Amino acid sequence: MKRPTSEARQRLLATADRLFYAEGIRSVGIDRIIAEAGVAKMTLYSHFPSKDDLIVAVLEYREAQVLEFFASAVERHRANHRDDLQAFFAALKEWFASPGFRGCAFQNAAVELADPDHPGTQFVRGHKLRFTGIVRGFVEAAVGKSAQKLAAMIALLVEGAAVTAVVRGTPESADVAREAAMVLIGAA
Repeated sequence: MKRPTSEARQRLLATADRLFYAEGIRSVGIDRIIAEAGVAKMTLYSHFPSKDDLIVAVLEYREAQVLEFFASAVERHRANHRDDLQAFFAALKEWFASPGFRGCAFQNAAVELADPDHPGTQFVRGHKLRFTGIVRGFVEAAVGKSAQKLAAMIALLVEGAAVTAVVRGTPESADVAREAAMVLIGAA
């Protein structure tokens, strides 16, 4: 039996990611993903034996996109900011202002899945640790190796800014988080 192409898998991931982000994981059914991706049901199940497997794969797919976005956006904003942390906050604001912004897909998934033992929730926990590590790198560049506790505080500001941006429908919370981060760094 011939295995479905990786192109079909990519279409499934991209389609599920778009739908999950726009409408929610629980509200989007497998049949809709199959129809919009233009694949057979058997193709989906040959790549993802269950919806939970698809959810985790979509979160992995989304993480790669998020990391790529921030790496690229920080690089773009570096020229206009005095350090990488400032460039990171400019990238954060850019993300908040992007069309279709519905908050952090990982926060959304954790809330929607609700089960702390769900593999998707476990992936989200790991993602948040990895993302905090990225923020820690920017904080360390600004204040030195003693930044671990400070980085956790600033990562919390970022999480709150994402929620606030979606609730208020404006990217300005990135500026507030940046200002608060600079106050914390100044006091360190």
